[in-house]
Amino acid sequence: MSAIANSDNLLYKDSDWTFDLLQRALEACEDIALNDLGLNVYRNQIEIITSEQMLDAYSSHGMPLMYRHWSFGKHFARDQNMYQKGFTGLAYEIVINSDPCIAYLMEENSMTMQTLVMAHACFGHNHFFKNNYLFRQWTDAESILTYLDFAKKYIAKCEDEFGTDEVEEILDAAHALMDQGVFRYNRPPKLSESERLEKIQARAEHERETFNDIWRTLPQQSESETESEERQTEVRNIKLPEENLLYFIEKASPALRPWQREIIRIVRNISQYFYPQKQTQVMNEGCATFTHHYIMNELHRRGQITDGAIMEFLHSHSSVVFQPDFDDQRYSGINPYALGFAMMEDIVRICTDPKEEDKDWFPAIAGSGDWRSALKDAWANFRDESFILQYLSPTVMRHFHMFALGDDAAKSYYNVDAIHDERGFRQIRDQLSRMYDLGAREPNIQVTGVDLSGDRTLHIQYASYNGRKLDKKTRDAVMTYVKRLWGYDVKLDEAEA
Repeated sequence: MSAIANSDNLLYKDSDWTFDLLQRALEACEDIALNDLGLNVYRNQIEIITSEQMLDAYSSHGMPLMYRHWSFGKHFARDQNMYQKGFTGLAYEIVINSDPCIAYLMEENSMTMQTLVMAHACFGHNHFFKNNYLFRQWTDAESILTYLDFAKKYIAKCEDEFGTDEVEEILDAAHALMDQGVFRYNRPPKLSESERLEKIQARAEHERETFNDIWRTLPQQSESETESEERQTEVRNIKLPEENLLYFIEKASPALRPWQREIIRIVRNISQYFYPQKQTQVMNEGCATFTHHYIMNELHRRGQITDGAIMEFLHSHSSVVFQPDFDDQRYSGINPYALGFAMMEDIVRICTDPKEEDKDWFPAIAGSGDWRSALKDAWANFRDESFILQYLSPTVMRHFHMFALGDDAAKSYYNVDAIHDERGFRQIRDQLSRMYDLGAREPNIQVTGVDLSGDRTLHIQYASYNGRKLDKKTRDAVMTYVKRLWGYDVKLDEAEA
């Protein structure tokens, strides 16, 4: 039952928004998020943008600062064409993992939608960014905007000095290898905030001396002895095999000049920044969707939004969590919003009203009543693969009508390998979790050897996953980029993992 809404208690009365109404709604959402759900968030910064600005943000990975590259314009033109023809819609918001946490809201949104997306982005995503272990270990929310500002200016000056074509050639090659430009398991020691900013400032000073000294006709294109020795020491400390291909090329390539190494470093740092998001889409969107659903319903219960507003919200929410059946023309896989939200709602049910099977599957939380702590523990300590393996319940598998098929290429039929029984549920959960393992989606390519004192041939190896081979056309195209950055011969071997 909702509280009886009166005009004094309502956050807003119609669909039009103002900045004062946005502030009032944000404070109401914040009260529920912090004092009821107990969320822990970065400071919030909200910016209102147009649909064209939203498209522009799409094209550059949603970042407020980004260097120029032709691929961003290509993405913008494609998305704009699809949007104008009505083939696709736009997100209601984009949120940046930074401190403060930046949320872009579209000016076309109604006041109800603005309230919804603030609850979704400013508290759901924000809490997940700040607390999930992958983001805590692999990203630095406080310095990302400073670093992007440095990167944008640095690449712009490289274009001025060396020409757009030369810079674009390095960027093209580095972008082609972005997925192989991250540390997945081993990582170098993390710099403190002061050390990181000090290095950025040192590079900026070097950049100023290199590009702005009016007494030089050409910038310095070779390393100093100190810089060269420092880099060579890093190369000697790299233990093979090395999973981060861009890192190895940046440090060890005999052909790259200092400014080219810096551009490669920029690309791989940005790739590393997005690495946790690739592993937590179900959890991140599930956390944000659960949070906005709880906050909007609580606002209605308190009488702070009208019945019309809650109906508008529910219409949008049901579209977000809609999961088409496998034989529906709209089916394109499992909707991460739908699966994440369903699993988090199910955790609440298991904690407050468990079935007998839940007590066997989830003895640690079944009937505990403390669903807030259970959710916050899951949001902090799991990624998609492990979250599904730990928390996917028979109830959710029944709701999604999940089953498992065995596909043998030598046979003309499928086998139904898992049905709705104890063994089948556990097999389905195991197989679904493995679908969210990045190893199943991205090729495992590592540097296995190099002859720096001889012919300088670089040896890399692809470890196939479940017998999957690299696509020949794509492989040959990417190898061209590897050779461009390395400067000498590169040999690729394929082996079974």
